[in-house]
Amino acid sequence: MNDPFLWTLISIQVCMGAFDTLVHHEGTERLAWRASQRRELQLHGVRNAFYALIFLAFAWTEPHGVFTMILGAILIIEVFITLWDFVEEDLTRKLPATERINHTLLALNYGAILVLAAPVLYGWASLETALLPANYGWWSVFATLSAAGVGVFGVRDLLASARSDRLARPDAARLVADMPIGQRILITGGTGFIGRRLVEALVGAGNRVTVLTRSLKAADDLRHPVRIITNLSAIPDDEHLDAIINLAGEPIANGLWTRAKRARIINSRVDMTVAVADLVTRLDHKPDVVISGSAIGWYGLRGDEMLGEDADPKSCFTHEVCATWEAAADRIEGPRVVKLRLGLVLGVDGGMLAKLLFPFEFGLGGPMGSGRHWMSWITLDDVIRLISFAIASPDLDGPMNATAPHPVRNEDFTVALAAALHRPAIFRIPAGLLKRALGEFGIETMLSGQRVIPEKARRAGFEFWYPDIAPMLHEITGAKPNPLAPAREAHRTA
Repeated sequence: MNDPFLWTLISIQVCMGAFDTLVHHEGTERLAWRASQRRELQLHGVRNAFYALIFLAFAWTEPHGVFTMILGAILIIEVFITLWDFVEEDLTRKLPATERINHTLLALNYGAILVLAAPVLYGWASLETALLPANYGWWSVFATLSAAGVGVFGVRDLLASARSDRLARPDAARLVADMPIGQRILITGGTGFIGRRLVEALVGAGNRVTVLTRSLKAADDLRHPVRIITNLSAIPDDEHLDAIINLAGEPIANGLWTRAKRARIINSRVDMTVAVADLVTRLDHKPDVVISGSAIGWYGLRGDEMLGEDADPKSCFTHEVCATWEAAADRIEGPRVVKLRLGLVLGVDGGMLAKLLFPFEFGLGGPMGSGRHWMSWITLDDVIRLISFAIASPDLDGPMNATAPHPVRNEDFTVALAAALHRPAIFRIPAGLLKRALGEFGIETMLSGQRVIPEKARRAGFEFWYPDIAPMLHEITGAKPNPLAPAREAHRTA
């Protein structure tokens, strides 16, 4: 196996496999947190175990006789597992184009490796059975590191497959049980993290939903039947809408706040909200309610102060965004307007928590800075329930905090997430590093927060399914059943 060209092909295979794992499986697709991908995760785990054996065998041994035959059998079995994996992927999810291309290149390169290795393996198989030591220098070191990498991810995928059943969420239709059935609802931002679950709930409960989106491709993943439009001008003046839910806006936490990014963040929210106001003005039949998005950033950076809806703000960029957004919503005349001040929305499908699961699951998590800043959070399902509650409550209007009743400090959130995943969380991220690397974005979103309480929702009688951070994280990450689950289930089915 002292063939530099063959080792080069092996190294290319490793790099393409690492790209597929990190970019697709862990990045865009997040397979370990999708309840539907149990079989695919099992196949990945077994295949990675075989890869680890193959890399170690080539790195440090020269197998002869029966050992060569065993190695050859493993190489052939790996081909069948890969083909099975391809079929499973096509049956259970839509592969992005880059993943299909990468899979094709992996298959071609693996075929080339087998063609070059076949004569060597044939020669070894004809020799007397023995397992001789070998050392190919840096190639052996590279293969050993590759074996360790695929081994770690293989074990992780097998463990993830075992929890897949526990990731299944409650029937989405139950989240909107407060609303009458058959409502005609327009949603902007319906393909986002909150919007997808909201559409699933509303459609599942028998409502007639229209989604405004710029991406028809993203709309393919929504629950149907749903009407898709790309411009509000597609809605005629005589359209009858019972409610409008306005969630559209440029993501605020997916990049540095350059001047252009700041403008997109503000303009996307204002322009859409103004367009909604114009739509309401021209409709012959006004909707009963408009739920317009906002966020707890409206309050600014407030330290340990307890903040209800009547608290005054302090100036910062997130306050500027929310204040401008809410001012645009004030232009809506006629229907009741609820300005939903969202906290950190937690769910394994997206948002902040989804970004943290990967490092925390591999033991690389920890507090940010001192960890003393507050995190006012709410689960995705409680957001959907609160939107439904607001639509069905004619006395609710104006700003309403969408946060769980018990905010936590960042260090307490870190401890709770690490406990749910059964991992340590010792890698504290220095505040100075975040400030220098991310500037104002890091200061406002990672090192500061607000201690917000949902005064208006609680006074109106809303009951949170997930009021406390630790049991919530245990349940949604599939760690173990939430001890409050029986009470919640009784509430859902009442």
